[in-house]
Amino acid sequence: MVIFSVYVVNKAGGLIYQYDNYVPRAEVEKTFSYPLDLVLKHHDEKVVVSFGQRDGIRVGHAVLSINGVDVVGKNTSEGKDILEYLKDPSNYPVSIRFGRARLSSNEKLMLASMFHSLFAIGSQLSPEAGSSGIEMLETDVFKLHCFQTLTVSNNHTSNPCPLIFRCELFDQNLKSALEVAEKAGNFGAGS
Repeated sequence: MVIFSVYVVNKAGGLIYQYDNYVPRAEVEKTFSYPLDLVLKHHDEKVVVSFGQRDGIRVGHAVLSINGVDVVGKNTSEGKDILEYLKDPSNYPVSIRFGRARLSSNEKLMLASMFHSLFAIGSQLSPEAGSSGIEMLETDVFKLHCFQTLTVSNNHTSNPCPLIFRCELFDQNLKSALEVAEKAGNFGAGS
């Protein structure tokens, strides 16, 4: 079992902590001739595949590099717009590496808030009184577990330890707990 990320969300749905434990980088590189047989578009400061799947390249995959040079958002390393660069037949053949781009901070905030909203809706719509809401969402490639904890106080007067130190200590303890959970396989096969 692999734990990919840990998100800590407060009762209001705000993301207060996020840690990426393991991020798989399933990447595919392919050389293309003109014209490109995939449809690409700008999406959230990235260039992503919007239509056409082949050879492991999927809709939603982002352009990560062109001709072995990493891209910067939606631009080549020289600052040219990727879509404009790929419209020019003189730039072909071209080698493009595709994969899942890392989530931006804004996307992580949005996902945490969205999951909290689904959790709250699930709690309210449950036919059982006192339902705890969503405990797990399962897809064909991952399981998303939701654990509720007691409220943690962040009162500086009762704990004079600086906030930065607490975050580092929290990170260290979280990493240790993730290692133990991965070795033990606490969530069962396929989790």
